[in-house]
Formats: sequence, C-alpha cells, structure tokens
Amino acid sequence: QVQLVESGGGSVQAGGSLRLSCAASGSPGVYCMGWFRQTPVKAREWVAEIEADGPTGYAYSVKGRFTISKDNAKNTLYLQMNNLKPEDTAMYYCGAEVGWCRSDHFFGNWGQGTQVTVSS
Repeated sequence: QVQLVESGGGSVQAGGSLRLSCAASGSPGVYCMGWFRQTPVKAREWVAEIEADGPTGYAYSVKGRFTISKDNAKNTLYLQMNNLKPEDTAMYYCGAEVGWCRSDHFFGNWGQGTQVTVSS
C-alpha cells in the first residue's frame, strides 16, 4: 500500500506554467505512477503515466506541453505543465498501481488532489 499527497496546484494565466508534486510513502516495490484530472462537468481523464523503469505515456491533449517525471531518491512524482490553457482547469490527482502500467489506466492508490485553475 502506498500513500500519496499532491501539492503545487494554484491559479495561473493562460500560457503560464505550474509543477505539481506527489510525495509517496509506504510499501516498497515496482509501481506505475500517473496523473488524472477531473472537473464537475466532465469524467475523469487520464493525463500521463511513467513506468517504474522510465518510459512515459501522455494523453493527446497534453503531449508537448506536460512532462511526467519522478525522483526515486525523494520518493516524489512530478508533472511539469507548460503553456497552460483554460481547458486544463481541473482537480489533478496522482495515482500508483503495483507493477507495470495497465492499458486501461487503472490505478489502485490515489492522493487527495490539488486544484489547478487557468484563466484566459
């Protein structure tokens, strides 16, 4: 079991940048790590993921703008968000799943979320 705590959200104007962080603690092991986002009017959307050994994947809507990374020494996951758009406004959640990333983007462990608001 892994505990996850997100931070780094806030308000920014369109074109700006934010870096989200997710501090992980708990049982050691091999994990797929990822980010999702959700608003009151749209379903949860998968954003990005990173395998335990490094390969990454992104939703088409954020390719070229967002970068997922991790620092194993700090047990921290990051999401660097550049050229933010109003449609990026959402609650962002980090997740962890034991083993390799799944094709259905299932994650069994979640944090509490951090709000990102992008104004035009």
